[in-house]
Amino acid sequence: MRPLFLLALLGGLAACGDLPQPYRGNAGGLAAQLAQPPGSRVAVPRPTEAMLDNASSGRFAEALAEALRTAEVPAVAAAALPLDWRVNVAAARQGGNVVPRFALVDADGREQGAIDGRPVPIQAWAEGAEEPLRTTATAAAPRIAELMLRAEAARKATNPAALASGGPPRLRVVPVSGAPGDGNTSLTARMIEFLTERGFVVSDSASGANFAVQGLVQLVNVAPGRQRVELIWVVSRRDGEELGRVAQLNEIPAGSLNGLWGDVAYAAAQQAAAGVRQVVSNAGGMPEAPAAADGRTPAAASPVAALAMPATDDLPVPRGSEAPAAGGAGQAAPP
Repeated sequence: MRPLFLLALLGGLAACGDLPQPYRGNAGGLAAQLAQPPGSRVAVPRPTEAMLDNASSGRFAEALAEALRTAEVPAVAAAALPLDWRVNVAAARQGGNVVPRFALVDADGREQGAIDGRPVPIQAWAEGAEEPLRTTATAAAPRIAELMLRAEAARKATNPAALASGGPPRLRVVPVSGAPGDGNTSLTARMIEFLTERGFVVSDSASGANFAVQGLVQLVNVAPGRQRVELIWVVSRRDGEELGRVAQLNEIPAGSLNGLWGDVAYAAAQQAAAGVRQVVSNAGGMPEAPAAADGRTPAAASPVAALAMPATDDLPVPRGSEAPAAGGAGQAAPP
């Protein structure tokens, strides 16, 4: 057995982020229906069915995201993260005009409403002229914002628990992708188990989740008969901010993870869950441990004491791997 190195990137990432935040603390015109402004970020991916070329569709996505931010909705022109809502844009020809359609989709892929935009002359739309695109986005943004506020108000009306604060953090685990063999299934199942043990309410749904973790696996050929396996666990928050990453790397014999992952998935998830919890804790997402009778926080309940871990840790990899790990550091795991 050889070690697989764990690099927990837990530093000052919790405080970073470049989104303007005029929407914080201001619910807009439907404030009476909401206890707080929309808690989810809205992603505006580049539209592929809007009768625009790549450059024009990119400009339109940027213009719509900017208009949504002006309308007090946290929005970004980018692919959606696991807890993001998104606006899908399509367009259809009607006579001599093009009519764009804006569909608001929640993080679980359910459409929450749609609106038609203002008609635009076909030639101006096809040319991707900046002014018609920006005017269309500006006119649509307040109506999209209203759709989102009404959807959140309806959710909170039917689910009073959505208004409650405190208690264990809810975390969405997005199924792992990119692993060969049964790695995607095994890593996902093990991660759910260990995150539950570490105090999270875990779900595969975005509904009510405060945080999300997404596992990405990549195999890179580094030498004849050798591969480097890279496991990246990306931790994000409902407002779209990436809080940190837990990276696990090692070299293995080529093809040795093409079947059952077994104890590799168990150990990888066990280590990564500790890193995920630390990322969330650093972002202020873990409830404080109750004080003991003497007023001191029990050591076992303290995130720092319970989750302190070395920069490298032992992780079994498939049997039959005899070459030293990259860098030669760390201790071999027991057979």
